[in-house]
Formats: sequence, C-alpha cells, structure tokens
Amino acid sequence: MKDIETSNLPLILAGPLIRQATPKRFCLWLVTSQPCQLTLSIYDAHHQVQQQSPLTAAHVRILPLGKKAYVHFIDYPCTPHLTEQALYFYDLSFKPLDLASGQLGPAQGLVHLLPHLVYPQQRLPSFYLSTELTEVLHGSCRKPHAPCADALVAADAYLAQSITSDHARPNLFLMSGDQIYADDVCGPMLQAIIQVIAHLDLHAEVFSGACVENSQALHTSPLNYYQREKLLPQSSKALKESFFKGVEKPIFTSDQAHNHLVTFAELAAMYLLVWSPQLWSSIHWDLQPIPKPFRRQFKQELRLLQPFIQGLAQVQRLLAHIPTYMIFDDHDVTDDWNLTRAWEETAHENPFSRQIIGNSLMAYWIFQGWGNAPEKYPATWYAQFARYAKAPTPEHHNQVLQAVFAWEAWDYQIETQPKIRVLDTRTQRWWSESEPHQPSGLMDWEALSQLQADLIGQDAVILVSPAPIFGVKLIENVQRIFTTLGYALMVDAENWMAHPGAAHVMLNIFTHPQTPQNFIVLSGDVHYSFAYDIQLKRRKNSPHIWQITASGFKNEFPHKLLSVLDPLNTRLYASRSPLNYLTKRHFMRIHARTPEHEQRRSSERLLNTSGVGVLRLTPEGAPAYIGVLRSDGELIEFTPAYQD
Repeated sequence: MKDIETSNLPLILAGPLIRQATPKRFCLWLVTSQPCQLTLSIYDAHHQVQQQSPLTAAHVRILPLGKKAYVHFIDYPCTPHLTEQALYFYDLSFKPLDLASGQLGPAQGLVHLLPHLVYPQQRLPSFYLSTELTEVLHGSCRKPHAPCADALVAADAYLAQSITSDHARPNLFLMSGDQIYADDVCGPMLQAIIQVIAHLDLHAEVFSGACVENSQALHTSPLNYYQREKLLPQSSKALKESFFKGVEKPIFTSDQAHNHLVTFAELAAMYLLVWSPQLWSSIHWDLQPIPKPFRRQFKQELRLLQPFIQGLAQVQRLLAHIPTYMIFDDHDVTDDWNLTRAWEETAHENPFSRQIIGNSLMAYWIFQGWGNAPEKYPATWYAQFARYAKAPTPEHHNQVLQAVFAWEAWDYQIETQPKIRVLDTRTQRWWSESEPHQPSGLMDWEALSQLQADLIGQDAVILVSPAPIFGVKLIENVQRIFTTLGYALMVDAENWMAHPGAAHVMLNIFTHPQTPQNFIVLSGDVHYSFAYDIQLKRRKNSPHIWQITASGFKNEFPHKLLSVLDPLNTRLYASRSPLNYLTKRHFMRIHARTPEHEQRRSSERLLNTSGVGVLRLTPEGAPAYIGVLRSDGELIEFTPAYQD
C-alpha cells in the first residue's frame, strides 16, 4: 500500500475536542499530522481577547503516535480566571514544524483549516462556561456499522439550535462507555484502519505468545479479515471447563470478534476515524484482500458505514463546542472484559491477550481518559510513552503496558453543582473468591467505600455508572438464571445485582442517613433507554433517587425481543407483584416513567432507539426534564406514570 506524503495529509487529523472548561482551566485535545507550535486565543461574547498565549511545554504535551500523527494535550491555566455563566469563543493558530529543515511554516487559523467547525453566523467555535449545571447530554454505545443513525449528528443539530437561538445550551456531555467497539469491527472499517496505519506510519508491533509474529504478519495473514478469532489467544483448560464444557474457545468471547482490533496502532486509527472526517477522504475500498466468502458481507457493511462517515463533520463540530467527559465500558476494550475472576486471570496469564487489553487501555488514556482529569496522570506516563514512540521496542512497549495495568484511578469527579462522580466499573472488580465462574461485582469493597465517603454530606450528586444500578428486573433475572446454570458469559451478566456483596454495599449507600437528598444515576450500556423514580419504603425522609439510562448513540436492542420483554416486565413486576420481594431492591418503591411518543404502546417503558439523553436540572439538582433526543431529531420525554 502506497503511503501518503505528509504534505498531502490534512494538518488536523482529529479534534479539537473540548475536554474541560472552567474559570481556571481550558483543556483541548487534538491530533495533527505534523508537530506544531500553537497559539491559543480565548475571546468573550463581544470577541474581545480574554486570553492569548503561545502554548509552551507548560501548557501542551505532544506525543507522537507515529511519524505523521501527533497528539496534543492542551491544559491551559486561565489567568485571569474566566467568568462563570458566560459565552466564550476560542481559536488556535498552527505553525507546522518541518522536521527535515527545522523551520516553522506560516500560521494557519483553526477555521481556515476546518471551515465546517463553526455554526451559522459564528466566526469561531465557542463554549458556554457554567459549573452550575442546568442541562447535561449523556449516553453510550456508538457502533459505526450498526443499522441505525448516529445520534451525535442529531446532538449537533440540537446544539446548533441553542447557539443560534435564545435557548440555554447544554453545559457538558457525558459519554458513559463503548465510545468505540474494539471487539466488533466491520470489514470496511478494518480496511480503513489498516490504510490509516500506513498513511500515518504508525508504529509496528511485535507479539508475544501469538501464532503471528508481528503486526505486519497479522495484516498479511489470510485470516486478517473476518477470521481474526482464529488468531486470538485460546482459553485455558480451567476456563474451558468452567464455561465452555471443554470446548476450545477464544479468551475474547465476543461472537463478533471476527475483526477484533489487536495492536495499539489499530486502536489509534480507529479513534481517529470515529472522531473526525479528515482521514476518510484518503480511504479506498478494495475487495481484493477480502476472502471471497465474505465479499458480500463487506459490501453490506460498507452501505451501513457510509451514513456514519457522512455525519462525521457534524460530530467533529459538536465535540468542538461542548466539554465532553468519558469513561470506558467493555467494548472499548473487549466484550466480557473482567466479567469473572476466571476470565480475568486467564486473560492476564496469556501474554498475547494481556498485550491486546493493554493496548486498549493505552489508547483509552490517550484518546479518552486524559481529558477527564489531566492532573491525575504522572509525568512518568508521558516520558514512558515518548520513549516508546521514539523507539517502539517490546521493552518500551511493556513499560507503558505495566503502567496502565497498575493504574487504579480511572474514576474521577467533576466539581460542578451538583457534583458529578464517574465510576470505573471495570478494573476494580469484586471477585468471587470461592466461585471463579460467577460474575464479579462491578466495584470492590474498597472502591465502594471510597465512593460513599465522597458522597456523604453532598446535597445533590450525579453518579455516572456505565451499567444501570437499577435495571430491568426481568432481564436481570434471566441473566441470573443463566449464571446459575454456568453461562454468565453467554448473557453478559454484568449488572449491579449479580454480585451479592457489591449489590449490598451499593444499595446501602442510598440508605445512609447522610446520602445526597437528590441522587441521579446516569447509565448506558443496555442499548435501550428508560427512567425510574425511586424512594425508600418506610422512610419519612427518603432521598429522591432517579435512574436515567440512555443507550445507545448508534446501537439498538433487537426490536422483536424487546417488544416481548418490555410488556412482560411491566406485568410480572407490577407494584403489587410478589416477585418484587424476590429482588434485592424490595425495600424501594420504583416508579417507571413512560416515554411519550405517538407510536408507543400502553405497556411501554423502554425506548428502543438510537439517541442522546437530555437531562435538565432544577437549582436543587433534581431532574426538571428527562428525555432522549432521537437520531431523527425528535425529543421524547419520560413522564412519571407508573409504579412497578
């Protein structure tokens, strides 16, 4: 495959993404094809300069992903501080550095490079600074080739309306998991990824314990497209006996792992392709490397992928105008990631599977995790990655992998009013010591104890849990039955109630006398949306609890199956049903809200559509409005109507 000259690459490959905007701090993330000297300018609503400065090493860290891709982590301290509840515009000036001559090129402005980045009647991208939350967008699960529209495009149109009208614009965007699907990649996307790796000269990789020696051998293997599951590491004897009745199975259990991403370069290319449109213009589709039995599937997937590609300019514009926070869930790494102790131990015993998981965490830090809390990450991380980038040897690679595996602070909080606390429900799991095939708790006792300490004394809080804490009882009980029969992996039994210890501690947090009186839980994961109002029985001063779930951005639950499960759950777990006493939440009153739209059925409580959650808040931190912005632009409200 012929490489593209740097001069033919766009200067900006992805971004800018606003990651934080506070009176004291402004954080941007972007990727360029050349190292650049940057100047940041921030203007007030009247386009008067408020901040303007060349970005030095004190303000920006630059990490090369390859010879033609440079990540810029911009963490700018605002001096003097910006003003609360105010509109600001910003600009970046780029002077690309020619590595051969050491000379800087002429300055180019952000809008000159990306004219589609601004909304109508606007000269520059903007953000609204307010740490007092009035409206939050949220959701999860964005699979590029899912047979539904990308709701982030609708979110861009929604933001455009607020910018060009008198409506208040959302304060921030919370993405609660599965921002990419590393384990479920369609053939055309994998072909684009491999071309991007060549175009940007991203680092090659050597494998340990694999049946292919390195990334080049992987990409030239006849199993590269649609048959990668045959190259993935196989399960150990213990895992086979526990889960698969002695049948040889991959450690990576996704039934869609035919094009599972493996290398750090593949994951980096995937992120570049899902955040921005710039690199897609250089992609050329070719059926020749696709095995003949899969060519029809390749063509079908390409038809599904094309609308996603066409909407990326709007997605790039959206993320350049709203502070966005993220957390991983399983598909950002692999399906069933750390679901059980047996899976976790087996995956880490195998050097190849450990390398794949570590690559996903490396990519998560660079493309998602950094902007959530830049102050958390030690200088050694940047130094280790810089060494790896300069000399991508197995030794330097392993040093970075060891750092991300040892990290125990992926969770974070956002100092807004109300406070936002984002949970890591993947890397601090509560193992079942006696039964390794049982689902692990989503957080261990120590992490849950720290969570409780963080929440005590708060008047209101927004808790972001990738999986719902209060889920659909029927679906959770189906998962429990399959788990009892030894098939936890088959049904993705990853809900808070699946592990007795984690469920007990989490539910006790809600009953603590000093728990927040307004307690909102935002979740995704499940590929349908719903909202519950919850109170404790027999408590005069029960906290007000809301479980609000929005999923997915570009994914949906099987419609026929949910059309059966939804009304069945409504009937089986009605307010006076004795089945409620068999659940761990029997001491709570749970009122399911109704999604208000013309086609709904009387029993419908679950909304099965790609969309973005919209949450509007009262000054006290309670929901004033709970809804979902569908991918077609329709805004559907969840209204209180039913007790289950």
